[in-house]
Order: sequence, then structure tokens, then C-alpha cells
Amino acid sequence: MASNLTHYTDLKPARPLDKATLGKMVWLSTMLQASFNYERMQAAGWLWGILPGLEKIHTNKEDLSASMGHNLEFFNTHPFLVTFVMGIVLSLEQQKADINTIRAVRVAAMGPLGGIGDALFWFTLVPITAGITAGMAISGNIAGPILYFLITFGVQMGLRYWLMYWSYSLGTSAITVLTKNAKEFTHAASMLGVFVVGALTCNYGGTKLGIVVPNGDSPIDVQKLLNGILPALIPLGLTLMCYVLIKKKGWTPIKCIILLLAIGIVGAIFGIWGTASLISVPWIAQ
Repeated sequence: MASNLTHYTDLKPARPLDKATLGKMVWLSTMLQASFNYERMQAAGWLWGILPGLEKIHTNKEDLSASMGHNLEFFNTHPFLVTFVMGIVLSLEQQKADINTIRAVRVAAMGPLGGIGDALFWFTLVPITAGITAGMAISGNIAGPILYFLITFGVQMGLRYWLMYWSYSLGTSAITVLTKNAKEFTHAASMLGVFVVGALTCNYGGTKLGIVVPNGDSPIDVQKLLNGILPALIPLGLTLMCYVLIKKKGWTPIKCIILLLAIGIVGAIFGIWGTASLISVPWIAQ
């Protein structure tokens, strides 16, 4: 429950937090979404992660209660970048800033991180890493899933630690540094992500036509004709179809997956998909 207080009782700045406490909160931040709900989103996980620092800063029980109350308000940001907000808020809490200022800074800091985090991780790091390691896993190399875990988990944890120490030392000035080039950075990372997804579609899109049109001694392989026009045209078409359905028609990814499954089953029954050299389609000959 939110507190109506606007200032803490004890306004004397607290001692700076030690590295051990900051490091502990970095690990606790991995549980940010463990108690996710649609009323306050990540608020419970946020308070759980920041609580060790608050307990050291606020020795006055009333101040600690007030701090826990306003830190349990609505919160939502990218889970991998949450320590950036933690560092700034802890810096303000240490200086015993007024509660409304801390609230405002927390909201201002958590907002831009959503777009930056999505561009940095979901559109760039994860697709690139998955594209490389999935090929290894498919070929039976156990190093594939191990490398995927080490790279994605290692990068996010390294970033969590660095952001915590950096933002805690800079305080509110870290927000200016973050937002100054946020739009350009997000656009660049998104463009890189689109490029990577396109490359993955071409390299790993395995959908091929199995249609062979009888033509005497020289049957016409439709897939070979398409390869002469644009290789991987079918995977590209399916990818663009899903993009249009999601972006323009408001479909969910689950609906697209079901549609692709239906297309695959129907196409397999009628011999549309497959290896062209082994499959012919009688109904075309008729």
C-alpha cells in the first residue's frame, strides 16, 4: 500500500552501499518477474531485489516502511536492464531525497529501457546467438545449447553488474546519458536485428516445394525454377506473411504458428512440400 509521506523522518544521508550488497541485489534482480501480475507488473520482484539496499540505508523503521511502500508501486521495465534503475533509485534513497522525486525518477528511468532492451536482446543478441548455436545443436553438437546459455546468460549478468555500479555512482545524471541517444541506438539495434532475422530466414528456412510437373523426359522441377529467380523464396514468403498478419492484422504469434502448422500438414498431404526429386504431384498431371 502506497505511503502518503513525502519526506523521510531521518534526512541524514546514509553511508554508501558496499560492493557485496550491490552484488547481492544484482542476483536478486534475476527474480524480477517471479511474481509478475497485471496490476503492478514487476513491483513485487522490484522490491525483493532492492530490499537489501533499503534495509541498510533506512535504519529508521518508519522510513523503511515508507520506502518499501512506494517501491511496491507499479513498475515495469526490461528485466535484463533493471539494475540501471536500481542503481539510480538506491543513490537517491541513500541521499534521502524526497519520496515524490524518487517516484518520478523511477518512472522516468524504467520507461526507455523497454525499447532499448528489446532492440539489444530480443532483436539482436538472442537471434544471432540462437542462429549460430541452433545449427550446432541440429547437427548433434552438445556445445550448441551450452554456448547459447553461456553467451546469453553471461552477457546479461555482465551487463547487470556493470549497470548497477555505473548508475549507482552517477545517480540521476545516468538518465541523461541513457536518454540522450536512446532513439538512435534503438533504431540501429533494430536494423541490425532485422538484418540478422533476414539472414536466418535464408539460411535456416528449409521449406521447399516438392512439385514436379510431368513433361515427357524432362519433368519440370518448380523449386529449381524458383531458385533461379530468388533462392529461399518460399521461406521469405512465409516470413512476410506472418509479419503482415502480426503487424497489420493484429494476429498473435500463436495464431501464426497454428496457421503455419495447418499449411504444413495440408501441403504434406497433397505433396506440395518435400524433396522435388522424390515427389511428383498426380493431380497436376491430370
